[in-house]
Amino acid sequence: MGPVRGLKKRRKIEKKPEENASGSSEKERSVDWWDEFSKRMNGLQSPSKGLDKFKSVFKISRRTFNYICSLVKEDMMAKSGSFTFSNGKPVSVEDQVAVALRRLSSGESLVTVGDSFGLHHSTVSQLTWRFVEAMEERGLHHLQWPSTEAEMTEIKSKFEKIQGLPNCCGVIDTTHVMMCLPSSDPASKVWLDHEKNHSMVLQAIVDPEMRFRDIVTGWPGKLEDWLVFQSSNFCKLCDKGERLNGKKLELSEGSEIREYVIGDLGYPLLPYLVIPYEEKELLELRADFNKRHSATRLVAHTALARLKEMWKIIQGVMWRPDRHKLPRIILVCCLLHNIVIDLEDDVQDEMPLSHDHDSGYHQRICGSVDIKGVHLRDKLSLYLSGKLPP
Repeated sequence: MGPVRGLKKRRKIEKKPEENASGSSEKERSVDWWDEFSKRMNGLQSPSKGLDKFKSVFKISRRTFNYICSLVKEDMMAKSGSFTFSNGKPVSVEDQVAVALRRLSSGESLVTVGDSFGLHHSTVSQLTWRFVEAMEERGLHHLQWPSTEAEMTEIKSKFEKIQGLPNCCGVIDTTHVMMCLPSSDPASKVWLDHEKNHSMVLQAIVDPEMRFRDIVTGWPGKLEDWLVFQSSNFCKLCDKGERLNGKKLELSEGSEIREYVIGDLGYPLLPYLVIPYEEKELLELRADFNKRHSATRLVAHTALARLKEMWKIIQGVMWRPDRHKLPRIILVCCLLHNIVIDLEDDVQDEMPLSHDHDSGYHQRICGSVDIKGVHLRDKLSLYLSGKLPP
């Protein structure tokens, strides 16, 4: 995972999805908890078409909710301080997770979420932050670069099935998380981007199942995509030969290609990062390559659009956010996005498909070219057109 500015280094504690997260006793307890909790909710909309009330409120299934509770329970119970609802009833761990998930998934204000659950807005803020810290501590294993050759081989195979690109390991893309900052804020100009919005960038490398494999966030939205990439740990590892350094693929006798990721024209053409051809009048084989390249990149567009659709706290314009905490909130939304995929939650099948994750932003072209990147792209283009010498 790339750097998340504002994130303290934490010990790595891996907790895999537990089989009993959906066991009968857990399920019965969840139903009992939800039956009582749902009676306290005020003013929440009726379920969306095709969703039950639980999924409508939290954007995830009960099985996924139970797993998330099992991840953070120990950390959230260990923190000092107790909370109560307006009726005096203590706030359980399930209640805390529910409040935090509602805040993150709805994007509603602290006051609105608090009113919905009978809690003061300051309590909603504290519970959300407790949850964010616990997820940082316990959930980071859900966002990591493939650690085995078998895992990477499967990723390459799935990418190749999309549009034929061989040995491709990921798609990189960038989106903006908008903020509302008053002009009186001393940092206002720092966060003003090229489209006259105050924003923070999120750059992600995505696998063919729309899982985030590496992220960088925390930089002002005015920073160019290629500069964000150059600042990333992923880029530094690639330059040192410690990432995308797996098995080369032989395309024909004497012709082989290394591992690589693909991105749009906002990135440089590098020995390990392939972008489209830029010429206006392209040869047929180059035009075909660009079509395949563009169709494969839709994986990242859809992943970022789904991230913002499911976790609406980063979809709209955040009111005067803490710029040190916002990167950590973005990280946790990415972790939750991946958990939904890892647990094969069917809620993702009920989400509308969209590719538009950065409305109003225009492509800014990098234009930097490395000759080894040129050779890699040309080999791929010839291979896909069937014109590579045998």
